[in-house]
Amino acid sequence: MIRTAVIVGTGLIGTSAGLALSRRGVRVHLLDVDPQAARGAAALGAGTLAVPTAPVDLAVLAVPPRNVVRVLAEQQDRGLALTYTDVASVKDATTRAVAQGVADQASYVGGHPMAGSERSGPLGARADLFDGRPWVLTPTGQTTADALNRVLAAVALCGAVPVMMDPCDHDRAVALVSHAPHVVASLMAARLRGAPDEALRLAGRGARDVTRIAGGDPRLWRDIIGSNAAHVADTLGGLAEDLNTLVAALRAAATCGPGALAAVEELLDRGQDGWQSVHGPNRASPGAQVTLRVTVAGRPGELGRLLDETAEFGVGADSLRLGAPCDGDAPAATANGSAPDELVAYIAASPGVAELLRRKLAGGGWRVSVAPRSAGAPAPGRATVRTADTLTTGTA
Repeated sequence: MIRTAVIVGTGLIGTSAGLALSRRGVRVHLLDVDPQAARGAAALGAGTLAVPTAPVDLAVLAVPPRNVVRVLAEQQDRGLALTYTDVASVKDATTRAVAQGVADQASYVGGHPMAGSERSGPLGARADLFDGRPWVLTPTGQTTADALNRVLAAVALCGAVPVMMDPCDHDRAVALVSHAPHVVASLMAARLRGAPDEALRLAGRGARDVTRIAGGDPRLWRDIIGSNAAHVADTLGGLAEDLNTLVAALRAAATCGPGALAAVEELLDRGQDGWQSVHGPNRASPGAQVTLRVTVAGRPGELGRLLDETAEFGVGADSLRLGAPCDGDAPAATANGSAPDELVAYIAASPGVAELLRRKLAGGGWRVSVAPRSAGAPAPGRATVRTADTLTTGTA
């Protein structure tokens, strides 16, 4: 049971953890070398600036990877907490450094919540940031059961799903799904630097989506990528091979005609398969997804209106699938007695987001329910459903 906690580092993740724990009744204390950041987090409701008078149950070290060992040793020396965890996005190097530089390894559990935002600092924090998201834990043979149980309790209070991983396996995985994507987004964003105004005026959702995460703090990301350099390099090396193949095919097509585009189509096919691995409704996920079932009237503009309603929750067209109403869904008759064509939109979201979205949609007059887990959403084929109501993404 967690009754008291200290957040050391009140950036995006630390402040979000403070907000999440505070909403569940935990007394949270906030520490930061930047007093202004700590005051901002406290003003948001993430905790108190008062110094704890006794060891707290858990200290969450929300500091960059390079600082984890130093801060852990300092806080253990002062007896800040019974148990310590971190949120650094690189675990192998951190685990080895703790083993070499920290006397008390029994009270430490490595951690990494797989949640974030392109925004940094306390003003980007949200109490629901971790809802339904995986939170990786990397206990070692030195970790005590009490320490692990305290961290598991905190993860549950934050609404996240604990995932036990070997530190090296974790680093290899996040190189693929987090670190390399950030580099790719930054590379594309760098191509836009100094672009002519007439080009930038044409930038739509496609350019914004691809470059969104490039807005993160460059110094923090330099530390993260550098701490996981070998695995990131492996991932980017495979990407470089694909890019070289693609460039060669495009140059051949420019001189030999579209018959040279077979390699391009093969890459795009593989890309769509990979897209389904992440966005598909039946993808494997350590966090249980909830599927909402929303009946959409056949009137023009209704599907666009639904997407407008879900946008503030970060739910867009890529989280939505369309299907026909089931036999039990009797459509409402129109004024002239006819029944309009209806669709059912299946929306996949984390449990916390799904519940907030369900309440909003129900309050707005939508017919919405939670789809049975066994039913789920219809699996899409190679082509995605498009209607006149879908929003333009800026790509063609």
